[in-house]
Amino acid sequence: MIIARSPLRITLGGGGTDLPSYYREHEGFLVAAAIDRYVYITIHTTFVDYLIVKYSKLESVTSVDEIQHPIIREALKMLDIACKRLEISSMADIPAGTGLGSSGSFTTALLRALHAYQKNIVSPQTLAEQACHIEIERLREPIGKQDQFIAAYGGVTCFRFDKNDTVKVWPAAISLETLHNLEDGLVMYFTGMARSASSILKDQDDRSKTKDLAIIDNLHYVKDLGLRSLKALEAGDLQKFGSLMDEHWQHKKKRSGAISNPEIDKWYDLAMRNGAVGGKLIGAGGGGFLLFYTEDKKRVRHAMREAGLEEVRIRFDFEGTKTLVQ
Repeated sequence: MIIARSPLRITLGGGGTDLPSYYREHEGFLVAAAIDRYVYITIHTTFVDYLIVKYSKLESVTSVDEIQHPIIREALKMLDIACKRLEISSMADIPAGTGLGSSGSFTTALLRALHAYQKNIVSPQTLAEQACHIEIERLREPIGKQDQFIAAYGGVTCFRFDKNDTVKVWPAAISLETLHNLEDGLVMYFTGMARSASSILKDQDDRSKTKDLAIIDNLHYVKDLGLRSLKALEAGDLQKFGSLMDEHWQHKKKRSGAISNPEIDKWYDLAMRNGAVGGKLIGAGGGGFLLFYTEDKKRVRHAMREAGLEEVRIRFDFEGTKTLVQ
């Protein structure tokens, strides 16, 4: 049996500038952190003459082309794996559609497991590039590249998306003390709302492609916020980082009316009145998780618990996508 896992992620600054429709014209930049919540893929050989695929559905097929799950189908085709006596299963710590980059984590974990099955050694860069190729090129999803790259690399990591489609990757130069303080100050709450990011991202993607000045200027500003967020983190100024999170969130909401809603705004304001320095909804918007930075966790936790929101405690993951059992 082969077991691979891939971390989910939170974006710390610059999210949205990783879409090809933006970075191919203007270059993108963001800083993200992998967290200790994971997607797992298992593969093992069977004694039956068909392929078994288990996720939220169960598929039993006699050929790869029959697989309904698009990512699994395209990954098997890309790596030229046609073995029928195979079972592929997935499991995740957090449901899909909650803004933590689960699709990219799923794809990188799947590819890592399939490469292990083929006894291939693959670098994080290649793994991320292959995952992007499947989701963006083969499946034409209107998404960016950060999820696949942060899942593959792990850590608190910077990404520059160049106009020629190359991605430069380097670890954020944050002191160990600041990393520990940042971990301790981040609190994350599930809104109870799951959603597909595709419609929100498609709107942004379409507007970028048509050179809509409002969305381009918005993303320019967000990219600058990402650079300023990195500067604050590397300087150890977490109060400044928290205030930039709030500035980012207020600016992000201007992209689309679907990014927030009155309930999310109410919870956000509640946390800000009770000790949060700044925060934002993680991912494209519309639901998922609210993330805050605070130096008064007890007060924030009490207020959010009284509001009925469930906290998911997180730490950073520095291993990236890896094979656990082979």
